[in-house]
Amino acid sequence: MENEELKKGTTTIGIVNGEGVVLASEHRATMGNIIAHKEVQKVFKIDDNLGLTVAGLVGDAQLLARYMKAEVELYKLKRGAQMTIKSAATLLSNILRGGGGIGGYYYVGLIIGGVDRSGGHVFGVDAAGGSIRDDYVSVGSGSLMAYGVLEDHYKKDLSMDAAVDIAARALSAAMKRDSASGDGMTIVTIDKDGYKELPRKEWTERLRRMEIKYP
Repeated sequence: MENEELKKGTTTIGIVNGEGVVLASEHRATMGNIIAHKEVQKVFKIDDNLGLTVAGLVGDAQLLARYMKAEVELYKLKRGAQMTIKSAATLLSNILRGGGGIGGYYYVGLIIGGVDRSGGHVFGVDAAGGSIRDDYVSVGSGSLMAYGVLEDHYKKDLSMDAAVDIAARALSAAMKRDSASGDGMTIVTIDKDGYKELPRKEWTERLRRMEIKYP
């Protein structure tokens, strides 16, 4: 359990665009100054229209992803419809506010995002259960670097393609300057056609086209 507590630093991103949302993260988990793992899953599919990014304690993050997936599935069975993104963010906030984890709360920072009948939405959710909707959100130790790119490049009603490029650029900037972020990217798009994870070949080609060196 002690090692699990130390797996912190990360960079996660959520971006709303004219076609849906992009969720993204890098892959590194650290224990102090040690790189503990290089292939950590930090973006979780909750439903075909909904995803979750996680930063913080690995055990807490994985548990919350399982909770959300189960609760969203139960909602669909009872209501016969997908949960709205705002409702999912409220549910997640209530779970966090109720306490849990090894210290009486979940040591995490989360982004929940997806598409419903009213369009694309992303919410940043903190460990105390605070939930804030925004056009773009970054959480984790590399978020300061990521926000620099997001602030500079984000525009209303971006295409999905442009939003993916911004996410890749922002992750790359964080990975270059934050020692707790690195070892690859997960970039997910969610639109009216559902949840899709980009293959490695696609995001590396995008970086090459933008003349961004990786790694």
